[in-house]
Amino acid sequence: MQKRTKIITASILAGVLALGATAAIAGPLIYRDLVVGEADAAPSVTARPTETSAADDSATPADLSGEWTVADGSFAGYRVDEVLNGTDVTVTGRTEQVTGELAVDGLTLTAASFRVDVASIATDSGNRDDYFRSNAMRVDQYPTASFVLTEPISVDTAPTAGEVQQVTATGELELAGVTRAVTVELEAVLNGAGGQVAGSIPITFADFGVEAPDLGFVSVEPDGFVEFSLELERA
Repeated sequence: MQKRTKIITASILAGVLALGATAAIAGPLIYRDLVVGEADAAPSVTARPTETSAADDSATPADLSGEWTVADGSFAGYRVDEVLNGTDVTVTGRTEQVTGELAVDGLTLTAASFRVDVASIATDSGNRDDYFRSNAMRVDQYPTASFVLTEPISVDTAPTAGEVQQVTATGELELAGVTRAVTVELEAVLNGAGGQVAGSIPITFADFGVEAPDLGFVSVEPDGFVEFSLELERA
């Protein structure tokens, strides 16, 4: 009876060790695929052409000059890669608390500025969000992030409704109280009376005084992206 008990105990112990080894291997995959899930897609514009044909003059506004503002449906946030026991896990944070203004003169964007309520950016994890707000971004001191255009953007011809354009913007990005010059490739589309602009700005966290966390078993890559999708309407 004693020998049988030892055999059963040894079998149970072997099973526990095997399960532990499996968990060590599968744990990061479970975290990535089931806990975090699929990351949000990178922002891009959605063309919503009017019912008028491209040949119709009404599809191309005579003049876009004037003041424009960020409208409902806009969002901004970040994209980073966490590394858990060698497995990359992409995390996205989002907020719809975005405001901004633009000024257009003819076919030239002469001025633009946007602000994001950093404290409202959220992911799938409250613990991660708490760390992001308090330790990384220090939102009690720097509650907003901003982008200000520093060079005008001009196009050769007036945009046609539903036609996606690629443009390059140069400006100053402020995060955690630090301002850096950045260049970002943008998608832009005119949809009837309004428009949409989307893009991603690659950043290195250390450039903005932000230390990417490293807890040993999980760490955050030193580089990431600031992402945004802005719905625009006339002011």
